Amino acid sequence: MVNPLFEVHLLNEQGKELAKSLAGEFHGFLCSLEGMCGTEGREMAIVRTKLEEACFFAKKAMANRKDNQQA
Repeated sequence: MVNPLFEVHLLNEQGKELAKSLAGEFHGFLCSLEGMCGTEGREMAIVRTKLEEACFFAKKAMANRKDNQQA
């Protein structure tokens, strides 16, 4: 048996739509930040990396919910 931390979660249609929605929300937030702060520099590179990381964990949290998984 695999530790639940490492399990693969196949998403149902609702989960797939939520994953797309999360990606869109993070994209919109990054676009807003780039409009205010610009796109260049070390700090903005860190912002992009941290948002990518946050999006990953948000999607993982969503995928862990049984109602978003295939039966």
